[in-house]
Amino acid sequence: MSPESLRMKLNYRVVIFLLAALFGLGLSAPSLLGIKGPKITLGLDLQGGLHMLLGVDTDEAIRSKVKSIASSIKYAADDEELIVDEFKVEKNGVSFELLDKDDVPKMDAILKKIPGVAVEKEGLKYRVTLTPKEIESVKQYAITQAVDTIRNRLDQFGLAEPTVAKQGKDKILVEVPGVKTPEQEQRIRELIAKAAHLQLMAVDEERAGRVYQMTPAEAARYGDVILQDAQDPNRKYLVKEIPILDGSMLTDARVAFDRNNQPVINFTLDSQGARIFGDFTGKNVGKRLAVVLDNKVYSAPVIRERIGGGSGQISGGFSVKEAHDVAIALRSGALLAPVFMEEKRSVGPSLGADSIKASMIALITGFLAVVVFMVLYYGMAGVIADVALVVNLFLILAVMALFGATLTLPGMAGIVLTVGMAVDANVIINERIRELLYEGKSVAKAIEQGYANAFSAILDANITTLIAAVVLYAYGTGPIKGFAITMSIGILASMLTAILGTHGIWQMVEQKIDKKSLGKWFGIKLAGGKK
Repeated sequence: MSPESLRMKLNYRVVIFLLAALFGLGLSAPSLLGIKGPKITLGLDLQGGLHMLLGVDTDEAIRSKVKSIASSIKYAADDEELIVDEFKVEKNGVSFELLDKDDVPKMDAILKKIPGVAVEKEGLKYRVTLTPKEIESVKQYAITQAVDTIRNRLDQFGLAEPTVAKQGKDKILVEVPGVKTPEQEQRIRELIAKAAHLQLMAVDEERAGRVYQMTPAEAARYGDVILQDAQDPNRKYLVKEIPILDGSMLTDARVAFDRNNQPVINFTLDSQGARIFGDFTGKNVGKRLAVVLDNKVYSAPVIRERIGGGSGQISGGFSVKEAHDVAIALRSGALLAPVFMEEKRSVGPSLGADSIKASMIALITGFLAVVVFMVLYYGMAGVIADVALVVNLFLILAVMALFGATLTLPGMAGIVLTVGMAVDANVIINERIRELLYEGKSVAKAIEQGYANAFSAILDANITTLIAAVVLYAYGTGPIKGFAITMSIGILASMLTAILGTHGIWQMVEQKIDKKSLGKWFGIKLAGGKK
């Protein structure tokens, strides 16, 4: 190897190592010193927060599914101009009757397109019900969808690394770190529990004047339901039970302000929703359309003309904060089934302070023990390994701060474990170099071949550990993910510091090493090529 190529190699490795050190020091400083900049977020077990266990009312998901099927059948029948009578929504299905037998083939074709239903037909009377398999599938999907929806809501709310995971068969675990005030807790609970079920429903104009004299049972006989006004509970509306469309067709919801500078929510529908909305408003000019959110009527404007473009507005005396939270809930999707609180507790930060103190003692003690051992056993080689170890620690903190990762108690355990794994690479390298020096190799050759011989063993060990960390992150929840994150970052950082960085340092100082100083540099003594 020519001096020129050696110098280029030296610069390449050392410059990268120095840049990594500066990067680690710069981005970890805000977390360590409390100065302005990206910081590591502490998990629930370290800084306290809100712990909740939620149940899911899956029966309501079945009712919502049945209503959705009813809406689809009704729209398709109207689109095909089929005459349908006695259209009723039942517990697990829909029943109706055709008035023209010539419409039977068209109705059969419509029903064949709906998955997961069983069709019973007696003459012109139909009964469409969910199959047992579909009922179970809807219940399980409602729980999975609730997990995803709640996580999306908390993410959009701006909370750092909330934990939302299915627990057991039908429970949901929610942990939100950093919640310290009752006001924050109440707002988060409301955001999580809000069904955000948007429906556009036709007002029954024929019987609307009798709404205050009717009971829910009487309304049901006409295929109607009685709903309260969102602002005035004493005001009631009589609307058709089967909605024109629902929030499943909503693509966006944003807070805006009307002409009176009051907050409103503008929503946008997908192509199917826009077509249904446009067709309905075009055919019902002069009638009222109720905008219903979580079974409360926010407005019931008169349709003046066909409304195209698939957009609408929800107004109802929102505060800015309420409008913001409702828009988040609508964007993240309606809960197919309501959730209810089964267990709630606030985790105090005192446990976190004790945990941080104990973990820091363990980390510092373990780190110092490793540092001292390496210096005593390997001499200057141990010092170089310790330098790489320090840079490795700063890199872990820097990367976690850069990506806003959450540090949990198991994550701190992962850092402690990474300290041992990071220095292990240099132990292997130093032992390989020692073996080659015992064989009589020159210092330069011993260093180059030592790194070459040790690399495959280090790479294999780190890759297998990294695979395990990735699997833990993919299938674990909460603290397990925290452990996997710190392990993964630590492994990747150690590959940079313990292999590339120390190799560059050795190339920089190898010219100063002779056989007389091997004891100082590697902790060994040679006499005639032997120890």
